[in-house]
Amino acid sequence: RLLRRAKLGEALRVTLKNTGQMPRQVMGHNWVLLKPISEGDLTAFGMKAASIAPDYLPGDRSSVVAHTKLLGGGESDTIEFSAPDAAGEYPFICTFPGHFALMKGKLIVK
Repeated sequence: RLLRRAKLGEALRVTLKNTGQMPRQVMGHNWVLLKPISEGDLTAFGMKAASIAPDYLPGDRSSVVAHTKLLGGGESDTIEFSAPDAAGEYPFICTFPGHFALMKGKLIVK
């Protein structure tokens, strides 16, 4: 589990690079930062998102703070956003099918 820290409202930049060689439809990766939620709700979000091809993100993105594109091998994406204004632990996951159980972490905002 990966932990990162940020200050309230801090300007953040995330660059995700898929160093693999497979196309996104076979082995894609993304980075999705969510509002604070329980482990059970995180699992439910990951399972639902994993069923929604081709981007693996739900239509209702009210719980999503920021996200990258879904990337295939050799692709990268950089996003810029502000850390939330509320202190807390914000989980992030990869929503490609089967990935969220291991590819996850938390952004701790203080």
